[in-house]
Amino acid sequence: MTDQLISLNNLTKKYMNKEALNGIDLVLNRPGLVGLVGPNGSGKSTVLKMIAGLLRPSGGTVHVLNQKPDRRISRKVAYLSEVDSLYGYQRVEEAVTFFDTVFTDFSPKKAKEMLHELEIHLNDKIKNLSKGNRARVKLALTLARDVPILLLDEPLSGLDPLVREESLNLIIRYTDIERQLTFLSTHEVAEVEPFLDHIVFIKNGRVLLSENVESLRELKGKSVVEMMREVLS
Repeated sequence: MTDQLISLNNLTKKYMNKEALNGIDLVLNRPGLVGLVGPNGSGKSTVLKMIAGLLRPSGGTVHVLNQKPDRRISRKVAYLSEVDSLYGYQRVEEAVTFFDTVFTDFSPKKAKEMLHELEIHLNDKIKNLSKGNRARVKLALTLARDVPILLLDEPLSGLDPLVREESLNLIIRYTDIERQLTFLSTHEVAEVEPFLDHIVFIKNGRVLLSENVESLRELKGKSVVEMMREVLS
């Protein structure tokens, strides 16, 4: 295992005249579930897209598995966009086949196992699925990849409580915390806190805190939610 799975050094990103990231320094060097927390517009999605090789920095550096990411990093990094990226004309089974064709690390068996568990039929047309079921399909396809790094951008956003719970259970059960780094951005902090190994707080394009969750509880005597309120207020 590499010493640094993800390393961001003085990272900046500007869109026109707007600064999305402002000198971010962050090192994540262990597998596990990492929460990326911050208000809307804080830069969470931009950070994940940088790591996924979908955006270029305006300044600073990004290293993923000791290399600068570009679109080829998708061979080692699975990225789940907040935007619905499924093809509505496909049936669920065709989406599984498509992922199997594109990604050599994809496991159709694992994807179908998750979909069966979620009671989503392979013959269903994606365009006919509910918003919650489309989100489930998208998540199952992403989790079925055997890669060192999983980037999940707001996988629980906009879903009803039952779907959020099922989606979170899927993430917990189908990621290998001993081998995979799962970097998850979310607003649902209270729901994910019991499962987090590490937390990163971001606001106005800056990392305000990056800390092991157990250390936070033991050394500072505070929960993630309490620290979030303190740091982001």
